[in-house]
Amino acid sequence: ALYLQDFADCLRRLSKTAPTTDDGTRLEQFAKGAEEAEMSLHNSFFVEWNISAQGAEQMPNCLLYTSYMKRIVATRSHAQGLAVLLPCFWVYMHVGKCMLELRSKLGDSVSRPAPFDAWIDMYGGEDFEKEVKDYIAMVDAACQRIKQDAEKSGDDNVAAQNELKEMQRHFNMSCKLEHMFWDQASTMMNWPDIGGM
Repeated sequence: ALYLQDFADCLRRLSKTAPTTDDGTRLEQFAKGAEEAEMSLHNSFFVEWNISAQGAEQMPNCLLYTSYMKRIVATRSHAQGLAVLLPCFWVYMHVGKCMLELRSKLGDSVSRPAPFDAWIDMYGGEDFEKEVKDYIAMVDAACQRIKQDAEKSGDDNVAAQNELKEMQRHFNMSCKLEHMFWDQASTMMNWPDIGGM
């Protein structure tokens, strides 16, 4: 839930630097989806498990991941900002689709808590897949604009190639951070206790 707040903030910041009004509107919709639909799912887990997010703090890898995303969105180009957020969309869809397929294969041969099915339904569903494909198309369009701008200006393509490399670098780093974010949950990683701090 804490991650989603920062993710939505990044999307909203990108909406303000979007190259077109349509892109700005779509990014705002993505932010709203993270804040409403995804947070609603998370909040339903809190209710079911009788827990509260009050007083919660981001764990180390979550903070590392969100800090990286926020820094890139705030200090780099719009295209690099799009690239740094893409793994979250793409990984959740991929995992959701894999889990949906596995659930279909296993059927009722295994039992699982209801929240698992709710998570699979959201991230493995067609609505989320459409969102992800829309976002991927936005990233692809940003790459095309970079190439076209370089061609129009007669640039030697060095700046364009550097920009595309930076987009790739941020995408790759976010993939690593996404993995670390998930791994943190499986290992129950916590902040070190340093003298009671």
